[in-house]
Amino acid sequence: MRNTVFLRTPPPVEPSSIDRIRDAAIKTFAAHGVAATSFRMVAEAAGTSIGLVQHYFHAKAALVAAIDDYVVQVIGEILESSPLPEPPADPLIEIGRRVTTLLRDHSEVMDYVGRALLEGDRIGSVVFDGLLEISAAQRDLLTDQGLTRPDLDPLWAALNPLLLRMSAVLLRTHIERHLPEPFTSPAQLQRWDTAVTRLIREGQTRAQSEPDNTTP
Repeated sequence: MRNTVFLRTPPPVEPSSIDRIRDAAIKTFAAHGVAATSFRMVAEAAGTSIGLVQHYFHAKAALVAAIDDYVVQVIGEILESSPLPEPPADPLIEIGRRVTTLLRDHSEVMDYVGRALLEGDRIGSVVFDGLLEISAAQRDLLTDQGLTRPDLDPLWAALNPLLLRMSAVLLRTHIERHLPEPFTSPAQLQRWDTAVTRLIREGQTRAQSEPDNTTP
């Protein structure tokens, strides 16, 4: 008779101190704004001491810079995770899927982005410029695939999709007053993405025949 070996499931990896501080800072900055957030508030949210926060980030400016870099990295990894599909597949659908993944799986990051854009200065500039760079790269891929209109303004071809997507992040609390469930619920994210994708396609790309399977 064989000896049965039962393998124990390894315990989940606990986040490091710096990861807890980072996540707490993102949530606290998003909720209260950078100017109103102190190291004490971040330490309390992270369940650690002010001294440990200061050990990793000697000043609030250093913490904010680290958060900005992390946020742009998270967004870039999802939006640029792999090359966009080529026709006959629809790359706009894939772009929308990646954006909804961000809103579904990284809501705190997107809340921080919304607050950062409203506060402006360096915080908003770093985040906005990083997002615009990603949007411009997607515009270039669509252009290389021959999907964009020949008379399209190249700058606004990158700006308009970004503005359409980010306006929902900025105005989410107001939008939700008109929705039957939270904006980040699967059904409402799909509904929003379908509407935005159609608006971008019909306004910026050559007409394509497609089945009408949109959510009413």
